[in-house]
Amino acid sequence: MSQPLVNLDKEFWFMSLREYKPGKTFPGVIGRTVDKSSPAWPEPLRAKEGTPNILFIVFDDTGFGQFGSYGSPIKTPNLDTLAANGLRYNNLHTTALCSPTRSCLLTGRNHHSNAMSCITEGSTGYPGGNGNIPFENGFLSEILLQKGYNTYAIGKWHLTPSDQLSAAGPYDRWPLGRGFERFYGFLGGETHQYYPELVYDNHTVKPEKTPAQGYHLTEDLADKAISFIADAKQVAPDKPFFMYFCPGAMHAPHHVPKEWADAYAGQFDDGWEAYREKVFARQQQMGIVPADAELSRHDPDVSHWDTLSAAEKRLYARMMEVFAGFLTHTDYHIGRLLDFLKSIGEFDNTVIMVISDNGASSEGGPTGSVNENLFFNNVPESLEENLKALDKLGSPETFNHYAWGWTWAGNTPFRRWKRETYRGGISDPLIVHWTKGIEAKGEIRTQYAHAIDLVPTVLDLLEIEPPTTIKGVTQSPLEGVSFAHTFNKTDAPTKHLTQYFEMMGHRSLYYDGWRAVCPWPGPSFTEAGQFFGAPISAQTLTDLDTHHWELYHVAKDFAENHDIAADNRPKLIEMIATWYVEAGKYNVLPVDGRGTQRLAEERPQIAVNRTRYIYYPDTQAIPANSAVRVLNRPHSITADVEIPIGGAEGVLLAHGGNDSGYSFYVKNGKLHWVHNYVARSLYHVESVESVPEGRHQLRFEFEVTGQPDLAKGKGSPGHAQLYIDGKLVGQADVPVTTPLALGLTSGVTCGIAPGAPVTPDYEPPFKFTGKIYRAIIDVSGDLTQDTEAEMRTIMARQ
Repeated sequence: MSQPLVNLDKEFWFMSLREYKPGKTFPGVIGRTVDKSSPAWPEPLRAKEGTPNILFIVFDDTGFGQFGSYGSPIKTPNLDTLAANGLRYNNLHTTALCSPTRSCLLTGRNHHSNAMSCITEGSTGYPGGNGNIPFENGFLSEILLQKGYNTYAIGKWHLTPSDQLSAAGPYDRWPLGRGFERFYGFLGGETHQYYPELVYDNHTVKPEKTPAQGYHLTEDLADKAISFIADAKQVAPDKPFFMYFCPGAMHAPHHVPKEWADAYAGQFDDGWEAYREKVFARQQQMGIVPADAELSRHDPDVSHWDTLSAAEKRLYARMMEVFAGFLTHTDYHIGRLLDFLKSIGEFDNTVIMVISDNGASSEGGPTGSVNENLFFNNVPESLEENLKALDKLGSPETFNHYAWGWTWAGNTPFRRWKRETYRGGISDPLIVHWTKGIEAKGEIRTQYAHAIDLVPTVLDLLEIEPPTTIKGVTQSPLEGVSFAHTFNKTDAPTKHLTQYFEMMGHRSLYYDGWRAVCPWPGPSFTEAGQFFGAPISAQTLTDLDTHHWELYHVAKDFAENHDIAADNRPKLIEMIATWYVEAGKYNVLPVDGRGTQRLAEERPQIAVNRTRYIYYPDTQAIPANSAVRVLNRPHSITADVEIPIGGAEGVLLAHGGNDSGYSFYVKNGKLHWVHNYVARSLYHVESVESVPEGRHQLRFEFEVTGQPDLAKGKGSPGHAQLYIDGKLVGQADVPVTTPLALGLTSGVTCGIAPGAPVTPDYEPPFKFTGKIYRAIIDVSGDLTQDTEAEMRTIMARQ
């Protein structure tokens, strides 16, 4: 006879009690029924009461002498107020380039330790430069997320490997994969301020307004920053936040509504030398630079203002007016964010750190630029072309950047600029404001600091020990040191005594008041308006180490004016040796002096050696690093379409924007292809026949007819042909094409072109009004062979 059910129940009950270990995973009591049990909730992550919010405001390409509170005549009233009620540091350093510095700001480790020797697009296959920030180098967002913070990233990211930016991922190095709960901004290094490539969390979105309706990215970013904070505060008012706020300013393009630029009309007519002298005098008056400091010499690569023609002066002055208006416009929208924090009672208990990622940028070249993509394609600037666009500077039609005389002036009192490791490239403003935690107001701090020191400083303020693991990954030690001890003590000692620098071969070392600097040899950045550094032999590198290092005692020579290497040989040798010690410690080697050439280096892709790409409508744009490369090679585009009764129009396939690119489209019943050669020329082919109703194969072919001259900014010439169902309906010779980089801010799109238009022949987004089944790009080199067979294959796969 079987046991009574109650006895079996009792036996199983006691078995479960023996297997359950109280307190191991659940602190309550689990009985047989709820009336015999005691619940216990998982302990929520809560920050300590009174824990401050953290707000990083990261500017791009902003020099030491460009904020009003650092001596500039440019109006930055909101930043100036932070400085007046907080602290300004005059000895803060970055890496000389954006992605590397930003990796330091978020991890507290050096940029080579973060595998970020260059921007993500310039990554190389070495541990210090492959662009994949190791997970053992935890982000501040990941740390604070574990401490009960909300975490938000707004604006520029530029920390994901360039081949991982597409919808195919992986997403683990996107903002949401590195500890940020919400993201709104752009993933690359720059974007059009009127037609941005926007990502919301892990998907692309389009701006809610058009430029004609008043859209500008900075305003949009400020709106989202405010809304993200408000979303959480209305539910959890005591929960602190960490916000990483990074507007596209002041990186090119210098885009701003005309009235903001016009506010500076005539204010820069006296030129860049006068700017430097006035700013330097104000810096000394403010105490930003020592009273006995010397202004650095006139840069040999910058023209003297009084040697310029009246037309040049007019152009360059306007470029600076636009830049100044852009900075004041950005300050205004930062002020909106700060005002919101005041309105909800969070401002006083928010630690605010304002910094730039490197010195002012010289990528506009000696004459400035109305299209920065000229630089990335090695195309020389043209004064005549720039003058034609004078009245359009700052508008959606341009992609402008000022002349490098203003770059040099923007880094007052230092020499040189972004990408070089003189102080002009690596010395940047740092404003720290915290009403509840900093007693000093308006004071200046002179202690040495570096971008890697911000994370240790924040953790120090919050009394948080760096975690040993994050998501199960053992963490590496922080490489920066806290400067929190300087907040309320002017004469606090400097804790950061040694710091190496390396950027595209340009090297330097700081050690306890001394700096050794070694410029990279070969064709200079300034000779062609671009940087064409090249790999050099070990013997040449040895020669560099022997003869080309400079030595400055910056404790006494603030702006690096006096090279004393010849008289201090033992000190110089010690500094060079220390640089190599640091290089070995932080994955700096091999030294790589290439510049724009690194952009074209092959990198891992979703699929390698592809010769055939299939794109579909109603999908996200494909970033350039994951898209087909059609430049300097024969290729074809085949669109399988359905034309409704009455016809259709719109983009079939496009890549790029008004800075350069191509578009394959239908308009007024005709088939079109246009190539925008870096906004210099438009090469246009139109079909002689109309596209008929029904299902058809529309095709473009490009046959290469000559060799490119990449060094001179000329891509392969070719012969362009248009086909409808295999019938030739249009053709033209194309004398030159874009050589290296299409569209800085717009990837490949199928059926739509939402960004700045490649051609003025249509207004974005110019969505195709028929049906596109797919568009196929073939780069195998095989042009039309059997179109009917290909069409049958396409049909069979529907």
